[in-house]
Amino acid sequence: MAVTDSPYQAFDEREAGESLPRTRSVRDRMIPPMRGSVMWGWVGPLLITLFGGILRFWNLAHPKAVVFDETYYMKDSFSLITWGVERVAVKDADKAILAGKTDIWESCAADALDKCASYVVHPPLGKWMIGVGEWLFGLTPFGWRFSAAVVGTLSILVLARVARRMTRSTLLGCFAGLLLALDGLHYVLSRTALLDIFLMFWVLAAFACLVVDRDRARERLVAWYESSPVSPYGPRLGARPWRLAAGLCLAFAMSVKWSGIFFLAAFAVLSLLWDFGARRAVGLRHPYVGAFNKDVPQGFLSFAVVPFVAYMLTWTGWFASANGYGRNWAQATSAGNPLFFLFDSMRSWIKYQWQVFTFHSGLESTHPYMSEPWSWPLLLRPVAFYYEGRQNTCGVKDCSEAVLGVGTPVIWFGALAALVALIAYYVSSRDWRAGAVLLAYAMGWLPWFYFAITDNRTMFLFYAIPMVPFMVLAITLCAGLLIGPARPTATGSTPVRRTVGAAVVGAFALLALINFWWLHPILSAELVPYTEWKARMLFEKRWI
Repeated sequence: MAVTDSPYQAFDEREAGESLPRTRSVRDRMIPPMRGSVMWGWVGPLLITLFGGILRFWNLAHPKAVVFDETYYMKDSFSLITWGVERVAVKDADKAILAGKTDIWESCAADALDKCASYVVHPPLGKWMIGVGEWLFGLTPFGWRFSAAVVGTLSILVLARVARRMTRSTLLGCFAGLLLALDGLHYVLSRTALLDIFLMFWVLAAFACLVVDRDRARERLVAWYESSPVSPYGPRLGARPWRLAAGLCLAFAMSVKWSGIFFLAAFAVLSLLWDFGARRAVGLRHPYVGAFNKDVPQGFLSFAVVPFVAYMLTWTGWFASANGYGRNWAQATSAGNPLFFLFDSMRSWIKYQWQVFTFHSGLESTHPYMSEPWSWPLLLRPVAFYYEGRQNTCGVKDCSEAVLGVGTPVIWFGALAALVALIAYYVSSRDWRAGAVLLAYAMGWLPWFYFAITDNRTMFLFYAIPMVPFMVLAITLCAGLLIGPARPTATGSTPVRRTVGAAVVGAFALLALINFWWLHPILSAELVPYTEWKARMLFEKRWI
Protein backbone atom coordinates (compact mmCIF):
# COMPACT_ATOMS: atom_id res chain seq x y z
CA MET A 1 0.00 0.00 0.00
CA ALA A 2 1.44 3.35 -1.00
CA VAL A 3 2.11 5.97 1.63
CA THR A 4 1.19 9.51 0.73
CA ASP A 5 1.20 12.86 2.53
CA SER A 6 -2.52 13.35 2.07
CA PRO A 7 -4.18 13.82 5.45
CA TYR A 8 -7.27 12.09 4.13
CA GLN A 9 -5.77 8.85 2.80
CA ALA A 10 -5.00 7.49 6.27
CA PHE A 11 -8.65 7.96 7.21
CA ASP A 12 -9.82 6.21 4.04
CA GLU A 13 -7.53 3.24 4.69
CA ARG A 14 -8.75 2.85 8.28
CA GLU A 15 -12.36 3.10 7.21
CA ALA A 16 -11.77 0.26 4.70
CA GLY A 17 -10.39 -1.91 7.52
CA GLU A 18 -6.90 -2.22 6.08
CA SER A 19 -3.74 -2.50 8.15
CA LEU A 20 -2.00 0.81 8.88
CA PRO A 21 1.75 0.75 8.32
CA ARG A 22 1.72 4.56 8.24
CA THR A 23 0.46 4.89 11.86
CA ARG A 24 4.01 5.53 13.04
CA SER A 25 4.49 8.24 10.45
CA VAL A 26 1.28 9.93 11.57
CA ARG A 27 2.57 10.02 15.16
CA ASP A 28 5.99 11.27 14.15
CA ARG A 29 4.47 13.87 11.85
CA MET A 30 2.02 15.20 14.40
CA ILE A 31 4.22 14.86 17.49
CA PRO A 32 7.88 15.07 16.47
CA PRO A 33 10.07 13.40 19.09
CA MET A 34 12.08 15.60 21.45
CA ARG A 35 15.77 15.05 20.76
CA GLY A 36 18.40 15.00 23.47
CA SER A 37 18.33 14.28 27.16
CA VAL A 38 15.44 15.32 29.39
CA MET A 39 17.95 16.26 32.09
CA TRP A 40 19.88 18.63 29.80
CA GLY A 41 16.56 19.98 28.57
CA TRP A 42 16.25 21.45 32.07
CA VAL A 43 19.87 21.91 33.11
CA GLY A 44 20.82 23.97 30.04
CA PRO A 45 17.93 26.47 30.34
CA LEU A 46 18.40 26.69 34.11
CA LEU A 47 22.07 27.58 33.70
CA ILE A 48 21.16 30.31 31.19
CA THR A 49 18.49 31.54 33.61
CA LEU A 50 21.02 31.63 36.44
CA PHE A 51 23.31 33.75 34.27
CA GLY A 52 20.47 36.14 33.43
CA GLY A 53 19.35 36.26 37.05
CA ILE A 54 22.81 37.20 38.31
CA LEU A 55 22.91 40.05 35.79
CA ARG A 56 19.52 41.32 36.91
CA PHE A 57 19.92 40.99 40.68
CA TRP A 58 23.52 42.24 40.87
CA ASN A 59 23.46 45.68 42.54
CA LEU A 60 19.69 45.85 41.99
CA ALA A 61 19.25 48.66 44.54
CA HIS A 62 21.45 50.96 42.42
CA PRO A 63 20.72 53.67 41.56
CA LYS A 64 19.29 54.65 44.93
CA ALA A 65 16.74 56.87 43.28
CA VAL A 66 13.22 56.88 41.95
CA VAL A 67 13.73 55.95 38.30
CA PHE A 68 11.34 57.37 35.69
CA ASP A 69 7.72 56.21 36.37
CA GLU A 70 8.71 54.25 39.47
CA THR A 71 7.37 57.32 41.26
CA TYR A 72 3.82 56.11 40.53
CA TYR A 73 4.03 52.36 40.80
CA MET A 74 6.21 51.88 43.87
CA LYS A 75 3.89 54.09 45.95
CA ASP A 76 0.67 52.62 44.57
CA SER A 77 2.05 49.12 45.19
CA PHE A 78 2.92 49.84 48.80
CA SER A 79 -0.51 51.39 49.29
CA LEU A 80 -2.16 48.27 47.86
CA ILE A 81 -0.39 45.90 50.23
CA THR A 82 -1.20 48.22 53.14
CA TRP A 83 -4.85 49.17 52.48
CA GLY A 84 -5.92 47.09 49.48
CA VAL A 85 -6.36 50.22 47.32
CA GLU A 86 -4.18 53.03 46.03
CA ARG A 87 -4.01 56.19 48.14
CA VAL A 88 -2.61 59.66 47.49
CA ALA A 89 0.89 60.35 48.82
CA VAL A 90 2.08 63.68 50.21
CA LYS A 91 4.15 66.16 48.26
CA ASP A 92 7.86 65.26 48.06
CA ALA A 93 7.04 61.67 49.07
CA ASP A 94 9.89 60.33 46.91
CA LYS A 95 12.50 62.19 48.92
CA ALA A 96 10.96 60.98 52.17
CA ILE A 97 10.97 57.37 50.94
CA LEU A 98 14.62 57.53 49.92
CA ALA A 99 15.35 58.90 53.39
CA GLY A 100 13.81 55.76 54.89
CA LYS A 101 10.34 57.06 55.79
CA THR A 102 7.10 55.26 54.98
CA ASP A 103 4.59 57.62 56.58
CA ILE A 104 4.10 59.53 53.36
CA TRP A 105 0.33 59.37 52.80
CA GLU A 106 -2.18 62.20 52.93
CA SER A 107 -3.99 62.20 56.29
CA CYS A 108 -7.73 61.65 56.14
CA ALA A 109 -10.43 61.18 58.71
CA ALA A 110 -11.13 57.55 59.50
CA ASP A 111 -14.64 57.86 58.05
CA ALA A 112 -13.50 59.69 54.90
CA LEU A 113 -10.53 57.73 53.59
CA ASP A 114 -12.14 57.65 50.17
CA LYS A 115 -11.28 61.34 49.90
CA CYS A 116 -7.61 60.32 49.76
CA ALA A 117 -8.13 57.65 47.10
CA SER A 118 -5.71 57.85 44.20
CA TYR A 119 -7.01 57.91 40.63
CA VAL A 120 -5.04 55.20 38.84
CA VAL A 121 -5.25 54.30 35.14
CA HIS A 122 -4.00 50.71 35.08
CA PRO A 123 -5.46 47.55 36.59
CA PRO A 124 -3.97 46.47 39.93
CA LEU A 125 -2.20 43.13 39.33
CA GLY A 126 1.17 44.52 38.27
CA LYS A 127 1.21 46.76 41.32
CA TRP A 128 0.26 43.85 43.57
CA MET A 129 3.25 41.98 42.15
CA ILE A 130 5.57 44.93 42.82
CA GLY A 131 4.06 45.13 46.29
CA VAL A 132 5.18 41.57 47.08
CA GLY A 133 8.79 42.74 46.92
CA GLU A 134 7.99 45.75 49.10
CA TRP A 135 6.25 43.50 51.62
CA LEU A 136 9.34 41.29 51.77
CA PHE A 137 12.09 43.93 51.70
CA GLY A 138 10.40 47.21 52.54
CA LEU A 139 9.79 50.43 50.65
CA THR A 140 13.33 50.59 49.27
CA PRO A 141 14.78 50.51 45.74
CA PHE A 142 15.62 46.81 46.16
CA GLY A 143 12.14 46.10 47.51
CA TRP A 144 10.20 47.76 44.72
CA ARG A 145 12.46 46.30 42.00
CA PHE A 146 12.61 42.77 43.39
CA SER A 147 9.51 41.37 41.69
CA ALA A 148 10.49 42.83 38.32
CA ALA A 149 13.86 41.08 38.60
CA VAL A 150 12.14 37.81 39.53
CA VAL A 151 9.73 37.77 36.60
CA GLY A 152 12.42 39.05 34.22
CA THR A 153 14.63 36.14 35.26
CA LEU A 154 11.79 33.60 35.08
CA SER A 155 10.90 34.79 31.58
CA ILE A 156 14.34 33.65 30.41
CA LEU A 157 13.58 30.12 31.60
CA VAL A 158 10.09 30.15 30.06
CA LEU A 159 11.44 31.31 26.70
CA ALA A 160 14.28 28.78 26.69
CA ARG A 161 11.86 25.95 27.42
CA VAL A 162 9.23 27.01 24.87
CA ALA A 163 11.91 27.52 22.20
CA ARG A 164 13.19 24.01 22.96
CA ARG A 165 9.69 22.60 22.59
CA MET A 166 9.06 24.42 19.33
CA THR A 167 12.39 23.47 17.74
CA ARG A 168 12.90 20.09 19.49
CA SER A 169 16.44 21.26 20.24
CA THR A 170 17.92 21.96 23.67
CA LEU A 171 20.75 23.92 22.07
CA LEU A 172 18.37 26.26 20.26
CA GLY A 173 16.32 26.62 23.44
CA CYS A 174 19.42 27.74 25.33
CA PHE A 175 20.31 30.06 22.45
CA ALA A 176 16.91 31.76 22.77
CA GLY A 177 17.23 32.09 26.53
CA LEU A 178 20.71 33.59 26.17
CA LEU A 179 19.53 36.23 23.70
CA LEU A 180 16.71 37.29 26.01
CA ALA A 181 19.16 37.47 28.93
CA LEU A 182 21.35 39.78 26.83
CA ASP A 183 18.69 42.14 25.59
CA GLY A 184 19.19 45.62 26.99
CA LEU A 185 15.53 46.67 27.18
CA HIS A 186 14.58 43.42 28.91
CA TYR A 187 17.49 43.90 31.31
CA VAL A 188 16.52 47.49 32.19
CA LEU A 189 12.83 46.72 32.71
CA SER A 190 13.79 43.70 34.84
CA ARG A 191 15.54 46.17 37.16
CA THR A 192 12.84 48.85 37.23
CA ALA A 193 9.46 48.96 38.98
CA LEU A 194 7.34 49.55 35.89
CA LEU A 195 4.40 47.44 34.73
CA ASP A 196 5.60 46.42 31.29
CA ILE A 197 7.89 43.57 32.34
CA PHE A 198 4.94 41.91 34.08
CA LEU A 199 2.78 42.29 30.98
CA MET A 200 5.53 40.68 28.90
CA PHE A 201 5.90 37.82 31.38
CA TRP A 202 2.22 36.86 31.38
CA VAL A 203 1.97 37.10 27.59
CA LEU A 204 5.00 34.85 27.19
CA ALA A 205 3.69 32.43 29.81
CA ALA A 206 0.35 32.23 27.98
CA PHE A 207 2.11 31.52 24.68
CA ALA A 208 4.21 28.79 26.31
CA CYS A 209 1.09 27.18 27.80
CA LEU A 210 -0.58 27.15 24.40
CA VAL A 211 2.42 25.46 22.77
CA VAL A 212 2.32 22.74 25.44
CA ASP A 213 -1.45 22.41 24.98
CA ARG A 214 -0.91 21.98 21.25
CA ASP A 215 1.39 19.03 21.85
CA ARG A 216 -0.90 17.47 24.47
CA ALA A 217 -3.98 17.79 22.26
CA ARG A 218 -2.19 16.15 19.36
CA GLU A 219 -0.98 13.33 21.60
CA ARG A 220 -4.57 12.58 22.58
CA LEU A 221 -5.75 12.80 18.98
CA VAL A 222 -3.07 10.38 17.77
CA ALA A 223 -3.83 7.99 20.63
CA TRP A 224 -7.48 8.02 19.53
CA TYR A 225 -6.46 7.52 15.91
CA GLU A 226 -4.40 4.46 16.79
CA SER A 227 -6.90 2.71 19.04
CA SER A 228 -10.48 3.91 18.67
CA PRO A 229 -13.34 3.35 16.22
CA VAL A 230 -13.48 5.65 13.25
CA SER A 231 -15.51 8.85 13.50
CA PRO A 232 -15.75 11.53 10.81
CA TYR A 233 -15.60 14.27 13.45
CA GLY A 234 -13.03 12.92 15.87
CA PRO A 235 -13.09 12.75 19.65
CA ARG A 236 -13.52 15.20 22.43
CA LEU A 237 -10.06 15.81 23.84
CA GLY A 238 -11.11 16.03 27.48
CA ALA A 239 -9.85 18.52 30.01
CA ARG A 240 -7.15 20.81 28.68
CA PRO A 241 -5.44 22.31 31.73
CA TRP A 242 -2.68 23.95 29.70
CA ARG A 243 -5.20 25.90 27.64
CA LEU A 244 -7.03 26.91 30.81
CA ALA A 245 -3.66 28.04 32.20
CA ALA A 246 -3.09 30.09 29.05
CA GLY A 247 -6.44 31.81 29.56
CA LEU A 248 -5.50 32.55 33.15
CA CYS A 249 -2.14 34.01 32.10
CA LEU A 250 -3.85 36.18 29.50
CA ALA A 251 -6.27 37.43 32.17
CA PHE A 252 -3.26 38.34 34.29
CA ALA A 253 -1.72 40.15 31.31
CA MET A 254 -4.87 42.26 30.96
CA SER A 255 -4.86 42.79 34.72
CA VAL A 256 -1.45 44.45 34.38
CA LYS A 257 -2.23 46.55 31.30
CA TRP A 258 -5.26 46.54 29.06
CA SER A 259 -3.10 46.01 25.98
CA GLY A 260 -3.05 42.34 27.01
CA ILE A 261 -6.48 42.03 25.40
CA PHE A 262 -4.93 42.03 21.93
CA PHE A 263 -2.98 38.90 22.82
CA LEU A 264 -6.09 37.29 24.31
CA ALA A 265 -7.98 37.68 21.04
CA ALA A 266 -5.06 36.56 18.88
CA PHE A 267 -4.09 33.56 21.00
CA ALA A 268 -7.70 32.37 21.20
CA VAL A 269 -7.91 32.31 17.39
CA LEU A 270 -4.45 30.73 17.14
CA SER A 271 -5.34 27.89 19.51
CA LEU A 272 -8.54 27.08 17.65
CA LEU A 273 -6.72 27.14 14.31
CA TRP A 274 -4.26 24.63 15.74
CA ASP A 275 -7.23 22.41 16.67
CA PHE A 276 -8.57 22.64 13.12
CA GLY A 277 -5.15 21.77 11.73
CA ALA A 278 -4.67 18.81 14.07
CA ARG A 279 -8.00 17.23 13.15
CA ARG A 280 -7.29 17.76 9.47
CA ALA A 281 -3.78 16.33 9.77
CA VAL A 282 -4.99 13.13 11.40
CA GLY A 283 -7.29 12.53 8.44
CA LEU A 284 -10.83 13.33 9.64
CA ARG A 285 -13.50 13.76 6.98
CA HIS A 286 -15.06 16.77 8.76
CA PRO A 287 -12.26 18.32 10.80
CA TYR A 288 -13.76 21.81 11.01
CA VAL A 289 -17.22 20.68 12.08
CA GLY A 290 -15.59 18.41 14.65
CA ALA A 291 -13.46 21.24 15.99
CA PHE A 292 -16.44 23.62 16.23
CA ASN A 293 -18.52 21.06 18.08
CA LYS A 294 -15.85 19.62 20.38
CA ASP A 295 -13.05 22.17 20.76
CA VAL A 296 -14.72 25.57 20.53
CA PRO A 297 -16.89 25.20 23.67
CA GLN A 298 -13.81 24.36 25.76
CA GLY A 299 -12.01 27.22 24.05
CA PHE A 300 -14.79 29.59 25.11
CA LEU A 301 -14.26 28.50 28.69
CA SER A 302 -10.49 29.06 28.42
CA PHE A 303 -10.52 32.36 26.54
CA ALA A 304 -13.71 34.03 27.78
CA VAL A 305 -15.01 32.69 31.08
CA VAL A 306 -11.68 32.11 32.83
CA PRO A 307 -10.17 35.47 31.78
CA PHE A 308 -13.27 37.40 32.87
CA VAL A 309 -13.45 35.73 36.29
CA ALA A 310 -9.70 36.04 36.87
CA TYR A 311 -9.65 39.70 35.80
CA MET A 312 -12.48 40.55 38.19
CA LEU A 313 -10.73 38.74 41.05
CA THR A 314 -7.68 40.97 40.69
CA TRP A 315 -9.97 43.87 41.67
CA THR A 316 -10.93 42.22 44.96
CA GLY A 317 -9.14 44.90 47.00
CA TRP A 318 -11.22 47.64 45.36
CA PHE A 319 -14.52 45.79 45.80
CA ALA A 320 -13.79 44.87 49.44
CA SER A 321 -12.76 48.36 50.51
CA ALA A 322 -14.70 51.56 51.08
CA ASN A 323 -11.63 53.61 50.20
CA GLY A 324 -10.99 53.01 46.50
CA TYR A 325 -11.33 55.72 43.88
CA GLY A 326 -14.93 55.99 42.68
CA ARG A 327 -15.98 53.17 45.00
CA ASN A 328 -19.19 54.86 46.26
CA TRP A 329 -19.35 52.46 49.20
CA ALA A 330 -21.96 54.44 51.13
CA GLN A 331 -24.50 54.19 48.34
CA ALA A 332 -23.77 50.51 47.69
CA THR A 333 -24.45 49.66 51.34
CA SER A 334 -27.36 52.05 51.84
CA ALA A 335 -30.09 49.54 51.01
CA GLY A 336 -28.71 46.80 53.23
CA ASN A 337 -29.41 44.36 50.41
CA PRO A 338 -26.60 42.06 49.13
CA LEU A 339 -28.08 42.04 45.63
CA PHE A 340 -28.23 45.84 45.52
CA PHE A 341 -24.68 45.97 46.89
CA LEU A 342 -23.49 43.74 44.06
CA PHE A 343 -25.20 45.65 41.26
CA ASP A 344 -24.37 49.09 42.60
CA SER A 345 -20.72 48.08 43.10
CA MET A 346 -20.58 46.85 39.52
CA ARG A 347 -22.11 50.10 38.35
CA SER A 348 -19.40 52.08 40.16
CA TRP A 349 -16.70 49.77 38.81
CA ILE A 350 -17.90 50.08 35.21
CA LYS A 351 -18.03 53.87 35.57
CA TYR A 352 -14.44 53.82 36.82
CA GLN A 353 -13.32 51.62 33.91
CA TRP A 354 -14.94 54.04 31.47
CA GLN A 355 -13.09 56.95 33.07
CA VAL A 356 -9.82 55.08 32.60
CA PHE A 357 -10.67 54.28 28.99
CA THR A 358 -11.38 57.93 28.18
CA PHE A 359 -8.16 58.94 29.93
CA HIS A 360 -6.07 56.68 27.71
CA SER A 361 -7.98 57.70 24.60
CA GLY A 362 -7.26 61.35 25.28
CA LEU A 363 -3.65 60.97 26.40
CA GLU A 364 -1.88 63.35 24.03
CA SER A 365 0.59 65.17 26.27
CA THR A 366 4.06 65.55 24.82
CA HIS A 367 7.15 64.03 26.40
CA PRO A 368 10.80 64.42 25.36
CA TYR A 369 11.23 60.63 25.07
CA MET A 370 7.94 59.74 23.38
CA SER A 371 8.20 57.83 20.11
CA GLU A 372 6.06 56.42 17.31
CA PRO A 373 5.63 52.64 17.00
CA TRP A 374 7.16 52.51 13.52
CA SER A 375 10.47 53.61 15.07
CA TRP A 376 10.59 51.00 17.83
CA PRO A 377 12.26 48.14 15.90
CA LEU A 378 14.96 50.61 14.82
CA LEU A 379 15.65 51.79 18.40
CA LEU A 380 15.47 55.39 17.25
CA ARG A 381 14.18 56.96 20.48
CA PRO A 382 14.92 55.06 23.71
CA VAL A 383 13.88 56.42 27.10
CA ALA A 384 16.44 57.84 29.51
CA PHE A 385 15.18 56.27 32.73
CA TYR A 386 17.87 57.90 34.84
CA TYR A 387 20.80 60.27 34.35
CA GLU A 388 23.06 61.93 36.89
CA GLY A 389 26.08 64.02 36.01
CA ARG A 390 28.88 64.07 38.57
CA GLN A 391 32.15 65.92 38.96
CA ASN A 392 35.55 64.40 39.75
CA THR A 393 34.20 61.03 40.93
CA CYS A 394 35.42 58.68 38.19
CA GLY A 395 39.02 59.77 37.69
CA VAL A 396 38.17 62.63 35.33
CA LYS A 397 36.29 65.90 35.69
CA ASP A 398 33.00 65.00 34.00
CA CYS A 399 31.28 61.73 34.95
CA SER A 400 27.92 60.16 34.20
CA GLU A 401 25.52 57.61 35.69
CA ALA A 402 22.77 56.56 33.30
CA VAL A 403 20.03 54.02 32.76
CA LEU A 404 18.97 54.05 29.12
CA GLY A 405 15.99 51.88 28.23
CA VAL A 406 17.24 50.54 24.92
CA GLY A 407 17.44 47.11 23.34
CA THR A 408 20.69 45.45 22.34
CA PRO A 409 21.10 46.61 18.71
CA VAL A 410 22.64 43.34 17.46
CA ILE A 411 19.54 41.47 18.68
CA TRP A 412 16.97 44.01 17.51
CA PHE A 413 18.47 44.55 14.07
CA GLY A 414 19.07 40.81 13.72
CA ALA A 415 15.42 40.28 14.60
CA LEU A 416 14.33 42.58 11.77
CA ALA A 417 16.14 40.39 9.27
CA ALA A 418 14.82 37.25 10.93
CA LEU A 419 11.22 38.48 10.84
CA VAL A 420 11.45 39.25 7.11
CA ALA A 421 12.93 35.80 6.51
CA LEU A 422 10.23 34.22 8.67
CA ILE A 423 7.48 35.90 6.62
CA ALA A 424 8.94 34.41 3.44
CA TYR A 425 9.34 31.03 5.12
CA TYR A 426 5.74 31.03 6.37
CA VAL A 427 4.37 31.97 2.95
CA SER A 428 6.27 29.07 1.36
CA SER A 429 5.81 26.43 4.06
CA ARG A 430 2.85 27.41 6.30
CA ASP A 431 4.98 26.29 9.24
CA TRP A 432 2.89 26.72 12.41
CA ARG A 433 5.86 27.95 14.42
CA ALA A 434 6.59 30.80 12.04
CA GLY A 435 2.92 31.78 11.94
CA ALA A 436 2.60 31.77 15.73
CA VAL A 437 5.70 33.93 16.25
CA LEU A 438 4.68 36.42 13.56
CA LEU A 439 1.17 36.71 15.00
CA ALA A 440 2.43 37.28 18.54
CA TYR A 441 4.94 39.88 17.35
CA ALA A 442 2.22 41.66 15.38
CA MET A 443 -0.07 41.81 18.42
CA GLY A 444 2.67 43.52 20.41
CA TRP A 445 3.29 46.10 17.71
CA LEU A 446 0.54 46.77 15.17
CA PRO A 447 -2.27 47.86 17.56
CA TRP A 448 -0.14 50.82 18.59
CA PHE A 449 -0.26 52.14 15.01
CA TYR A 450 -4.01 52.50 15.40
CA PHE A 451 -3.58 54.60 18.55
CA ALA A 452 -0.86 56.66 16.90
CA ILE A 453 -3.12 57.44 13.95
CA THR A 454 -6.49 57.90 15.68
CA ASP A 455 -5.69 59.69 18.93
CA ASN A 456 -2.01 60.64 18.72
CA ARG A 457 -1.37 58.85 22.00
CA THR A 458 1.81 59.40 24.00
CA MET A 459 3.90 56.23 23.59
CA PHE A 460 7.38 55.03 24.50
CA LEU A 461 9.85 52.46 23.22
CA PHE A 462 9.49 50.26 26.29
CA TYR A 463 5.88 49.54 25.25
CA ALA A 464 7.55 47.16 22.79
CA ILE A 465 8.80 44.78 25.50
CA PRO A 466 6.05 42.15 24.83
CA MET A 467 7.50 41.89 21.30
CA VAL A 468 10.99 41.03 22.50
CA PRO A 469 10.52 37.30 23.32
CA PHE A 470 8.98 36.79 19.88
CA MET A 471 11.80 38.69 18.21
CA VAL A 472 14.15 36.24 19.92
CA LEU A 473 12.01 33.29 18.81
CA ALA A 474 12.15 34.60 15.22
CA ILE A 475 15.95 34.67 15.39
CA THR A 476 15.95 31.19 16.94
CA LEU A 477 13.72 29.68 14.26
CA CYS A 478 15.92 31.20 11.55
CA ALA A 479 18.98 29.82 13.35
CA GLY A 480 17.39 26.37 13.21
CA LEU A 481 16.74 26.78 9.47
CA LEU A 482 20.30 27.93 8.93
CA ILE A 483 21.81 24.96 10.75
CA GLY A 484 19.40 22.46 9.22
CA PRO A 485 18.13 19.10 10.49
CA ALA A 486 20.43 16.68 12.28
CA ARG A 487 20.26 14.02 9.58
CA PRO A 488 21.28 14.54 5.92
CA THR A 489 18.24 15.22 3.73
CA ALA A 490 17.41 15.71 0.09
CA THR A 491 16.94 19.44 0.74
CA GLY A 492 20.61 19.95 1.48
CA SER A 493 21.27 19.26 5.16
CA THR A 494 24.89 18.07 5.25
CA PRO A 495 27.58 18.02 7.94
CA VAL A 496 29.31 20.93 6.20
CA ARG A 497 26.15 23.02 6.16
CA ARG A 498 25.49 22.26 9.82
CA THR A 499 29.02 23.22 10.77
CA VAL A 500 28.88 26.49 8.88
CA GLY A 501 25.39 27.25 10.16
CA ALA A 502 26.38 26.54 13.75
CA ALA A 503 29.42 28.79 13.36
CA VAL A 504 27.24 31.66 12.07
CA VAL A 505 24.73 31.22 14.90
CA GLY A 506 27.50 31.03 17.48
CA ALA A 507 29.10 34.19 16.04
CA PHE A 508 25.76 35.98 16.32
CA ALA A 509 25.44 34.98 19.99
CA LEU A 510 28.99 36.20 20.63
CA LEU A 511 28.23 39.54 18.94
CA ALA A 512 25.12 39.92 21.10
CA LEU A 513 27.21 39.25 24.21
CA ILE A 514 29.85 41.82 23.18
CA ASN A 515 27.17 44.39 22.31
CA PHE A 516 25.45 43.91 25.68
CA TRP A 517 28.78 44.15 27.52
CA TRP A 518 29.54 47.42 25.68
CA LEU A 519 26.15 48.89 26.60
CA HIS A 520 26.04 47.56 30.17
CA PRO A 521 27.48 50.69 31.85
CA ILE A 522 24.65 52.85 30.49
CA LEU A 523 22.01 50.22 31.28
CA SER A 524 22.98 49.83 34.94
CA ALA A 525 23.93 53.36 36.08
CA GLU A 526 27.63 52.50 36.28
CA LEU A 527 29.76 55.56 37.01
CA VAL A 528 31.81 56.24 33.87
CA PRO A 529 33.53 59.23 32.29
CA TYR A 530 31.16 61.40 30.29
CA THR A 531 33.10 60.64 27.13
CA GLU A 532 32.46 56.89 27.58
CA TRP A 533 28.77 57.50 28.13
CA LYS A 534 28.56 59.62 24.99
CA ALA A 535 30.53 57.05 22.96
CA ARG A 536 27.75 54.55 23.60
CA MET A 537 25.06 56.76 22.05
CA LEU A 538 24.54 54.88 18.78
CA PHE A 539 22.29 57.62 17.36
CA GLU A 540 23.65 60.61 19.23
CA LYS A 541 20.88 63.09 18.47
CA ARG A 542 18.11 60.58 19.21
CA TRP A 543 19.57 58.63 22.15
CA ILE A 544 20.44 61.69 24.25
